[in-house]
Amino acid sequence: MIDFLLKWDTQLFLFLNGLHSPFWDPVMVFASGRLTWLPLYLLLIYFISRKHGWKTLWWLLAIVLVIVATDQISVGLFKNVFQRLRPCHTPELQGLIHLVKGCGGQYGFVSSHAANSFGVAVFLSLLFSNRWATYGLLFWAAFVSYSRIYLGVHFPGDVLCGAILGAGIGISLWLPANYFINRKKRV
Repeated sequence: MIDFLLKWDTQLFLFLNGLHSPFWDPVMVFASGRLTWLPLYLLLIYFISRKHGWKTLWWLLAIVLVIVATDQISVGLFKNVFQRLRPCHTPELQGLIHLVKGCGGQYGFVSSHAANSFGVAVFLSLLFSNRWATYGLLFWAAFVSYSRIYLGVHFPGDVLCGAILGAGIGISLWLPANYFINRKKRV
């Protein structure tokens, strides 16, 4: 069963990675960039502050905890444990993949980009509790995650499992954060 899933994952990767073009190459590099989304983050902070006032600092701390948790868990409990090679480091795939820019670390399961972006997207969706914000945030997380397949650095399974991990962490940290930040003083 595992062999079947790995083979299917590789075939899907080759298909999706093969959908490259000169137009999309720089777009996907941009989508995966660390500072690319800084204007979006600043806009989100603005909306959080408008809705939550002084509690914004607590919400930002909670978001930082989501990012730290998704990042550390995706590396420490997944990449370092499963040690699944990235497609760009897989010998059987050399010459078959479209590698746009560098390969990154040796292991790719699970995608930290997917875990981080879905963790933040789900957490913020719960915070904003707005259908359109949820759609936009999930689209953003999916776009960032897909860029990792396009760039040749993650298999679809890496991205899917990273997204599930991130969403789970986002929900898990939302519950205590919401309780502690919004609790009322008892008399």
